[in-house]
Amino acid sequence: CFLSLQKREISNFDYLMYLNTLAGRSYNDYMQYPVFPWVLADYHSETLNLTDPHTFRDLSKPMGAQTVERKHKFIQRFNEVEKNLSAQCHYCTHYSSAIIVASYLVRMEPFTQTFCSLQGGSFDVADRMFHSVKSTWESASRDNMSDVRELTPEFFYLPEFLTNANHFELGCMQDGTVLGDVQLPPWADGDPHKFILLHRQALESDYVSAHLHHWIDLIFGHKQHGSAAVEAVNTYHPYFYGDKMDLNNIKDPLIKSTILGFISNFGQIPKQV
Repeated sequence: CFLSLQKREISNFDYLMYLNTLAGRSYNDYMQYPVFPWVLADYHSETLNLTDPHTFRDLSKPMGAQTVERKHKFIQRFNEVEKNLSAQCHYCTHYSSAIIVASYLVRMEPFTQTFCSLQGGSFDVADRMFHSVKSTWESASRDNMSDVRELTPEFFYLPEFLTNANHFELGCMQDGTVLGDVQLPPWADGDPHKFILLHRQALESDYVSAHLHHWIDLIFGHKQHGSAAVEAVNTYHPYFYGDKMDLNNIKDPLIKSTILGFISNFGQIPKQV
C-alpha cells in the first residue's frame, strides 16, 4: 500500500484513513477517532505557497518538538521526571482524545452534545473553545505545554464544521470577541470551502507526499514507543498505551478504573501497524 502511495496510485488522505482503520481507529469511537496530521505551518500569509518547504509543518517531529525551545523543555521533563508525574515520559496529554475531537467539531451535532456532556453539561470557557485555526496551531505547536493535539479527517473534506450554522451561543472571549464561525487563515479569504480545498491540496502536495512517512512512523510505526520513541521525543504516559497494558492482570479495581478513566478522558495510542 505504501508503494501505491509513492506511485500516487492512492491519495494521501485515503492512505491515512486506511492506516487509521488498521490501527483500530474509527468514526464510531471518539476515544479512538481517526487522527490526521497538521501539515501546514503557515496560517498568516495572504496566499498559500505549496512549493515552499517553509509553508509546511515538520512531519518528522511530533507536535511537542516543532520548535527547538519546546522540544528541549519536553526533553528536560523526560530526564527530570517531575514530581507530579507517575512515570517517565515527554507528554502527559495526548494528540487525540474524545474531548479534542468534540472540541474541533463542536459546531455540529452530535458533537455539540458530546462536548457539553464531557464538559459537565455546558460549553467550555470561550477562550478555551476552538475558535481559530491559527491560534490552535500556535497553541499545539509552540505556546501550550499541555497541548500537542493533531487534527481530525474533517479538516480535509468538511467545511460545515467550521461554521456555526446552528447558531449555538458559544460565549464571548475576554477580548470581547463573540464566538461564531471558526476564524480562518488569510489565504482562505474567510471561505470555509476555500480553506478545505487548499488544506486538502496541501495534504496531497509533493512535499507532504515525500515526508508523510516520517509522521506515520511517529503515530503508527516504530517510533511509537521504546528507544526510537525516546530518541524522537515521542513518548507518552504509559496509560496511553492501552494495548501494551494487560488490564486483566491488574487486580486492584481502583487502579484498573483509574487507567480506564485515564484512557477514556485523555486518549489512546493507535495500535502499531
